[in-house]
Formats: sequence, structure tokens, C-alpha cells
Amino acid sequence: MSMLTEVCTEIRNFFTDRNGKNFGTFEISGGVIKPLDFVKDGQYFRIVGSAFNDGVYKNPSSASELTDEIFTGAVWAMNVPPAFLKLCDQIEEYENSDAAKPSPYNSESFGGYSYSKATDSNGATKSWQTEFSSKLKKWRKL
Repeated sequence: MSMLTEVCTEIRNFFTDRNGKNFGTFEISGGVIKPLDFVKDGQYFRIVGSAFNDGVYKNPSSASELTDEIFTGAVWAMNVPPAFLKLCDQIEEYENSDAAKPSPYNSESFGGYSYSKATDSNGATKSWQTEFSSKLKKWRKL
């Protein structure tokens, strides 16, 4: 799952409206989805209802991203703000950093040494969700 898919799922916002949701039967062959004439080059889209490809992709997608299939579902044309894409890049960097590496221990101490896992103000273990919550708030949908 791409970070963009994960973050959009977390905030329940795929930056689309009713006019951007296209329902029908779609074919994916060689990494190309048809029909996709309603999505511009460089625009993001979401696949819903696929057995293999549910998620967010950028048009044109590559053959390595999409698995060949025919499915009946929906493809949503997305209008993702550049600031949100930048934030998703920051979240991905955080996820790949040492700060995001989980520890099997919440806290431990021995021989004068002690360790506690980083937590947020509510006592929850830090994650990208807690770390970026305030920045994601303006895009979150209920």
C-alpha cells in the first residue's frame, strides 16, 4: 500500500467529489487501465472494487504497479493539494527513519540504564498517525 493510499484512508479523504467517481467495468492490461480518459496525465486516481489493485495511483501508472485484471467497481479522479502531497512525503520520510522503528519494549531498566518508548501526550506510542495528527487535521473528514 502506498503512503498516499494509507494517509488518505487514515483521514477518510480521497480528494474527490461525486463528479469524479466513475463506476463501471474496467480493464487493466500491461499496467494500463481502460477507460481512464477522465483522468489527466499527472493526476492521481483511486481504484475501488478491484481484487488486486485497490489503492491510489498516479496517471500514467506503470506496469509494475498494477496487476492485470477486469473488474467492476469505480475509479475516482482525485484532486490532491500539493501541500498534502508534501506532507505525505514527510510522513514517508518519518516512516523510513529510526524514529519510526518499533521497539518490543515499552520501558525497561537494568544496572542504572533505563529506556522508555516515546509516547504522545495521551500516552499512546508514537506513530506517523500521532506524530502528524495536527498537520493532517485540516484535511480529515468524519
